[in-house]
Amino acid sequence: MAWFRKEKKPKEAVEKQTAIPEGLWLKCDECKEIVYRKEVEANLNVCTKCGHHFRLSARERFDVLFDDDKYKEFATDVRSGDPLEFRDTKRYRDRLRVYQQRVGQGDAVLCAEGKLDGLPVVICAMEYQFMGGSMGSVVGEKITIAIERALDKKIPLIIVSCSGGARMQEGILSLMQMAKISAALSRLSAAGLPYISVLSDPTTGGVTASYAMLGDLHIAEPKALIGFAGARVIEQTIRQTLPDGFQRAEFLVEHGMVDMITPRGEMKPTIARFLKIFRGQ
Repeated sequence: MAWFRKEKKPKEAVEKQTAIPEGLWLKCDECKEIVYRKEVEANLNVCTKCGHHFRLSARERFDVLFDDDKYKEFATDVRSGDPLEFRDTKRYRDRLRVYQQRVGQGDAVLCAEGKLDGLPVVICAMEYQFMGGSMGSVVGEKITIAIERALDKKIPLIIVSCSGGARMQEGILSLMQMAKISAALSRLSAAGLPYISVLSDPTTGGVTASYAMLGDLHIAEPKALIGFAGARVIEQTIRQTLPDGFQRAEFLVEHGMVDMITPRGEMKPTIARFLKIFRGQ
């Protein structure tokens, strides 16, 4: 009988392959190396190979900056409406509901009060996972409430920006927040209270054109994208090729738009040092 006519007996046992859990490894956007996720997370979400700064969530920012991860959130019940009844491929109110469920918070910014290196502070941290960290009426309202709380308690304010800019679904109501927050920051400045602006990747659009660049001190994370209009739009407008590194933190420091660049691991002690300088310590 030819070999291909022979009946094949089933194997009695097949060894089970060891399943490798998903999500154990990350590919760095900068160096393209494959890095172990837990090592990156333990390094404050900074690549252990090249120092690339992955994005942090708003609550992760709080964990990095507040002492012992202790802080008290406020203005948590503020929610966006849909006054324009905006609709693109989906109704705006439905889109908001999806993001609120997915991200687990009401909008694109969290505000909290606590201590940083023993100093009482108010911190606002933007959440990029919520509609690209876009600034709508709720973001403007919550940041204004945070400024007023800093004023009432006479303590410093820190805002960590991470945003694509104004939220188009709210039209002029979104753009109004630029002036609203700027006016509140003016009152904070008149009271002699410090405001430190931390610029992370990305900080663009109406956020850059308002409160992100109105600090007493501007500290950027390495290679953070910071600008108003996109580079491609600028090139098409001025019909010129932009220089290498345009709109990156290093370029802005070189041209006097940002005060300093600080790696994430040094951010908290750096802020604390300047807060003590502002207090005259």
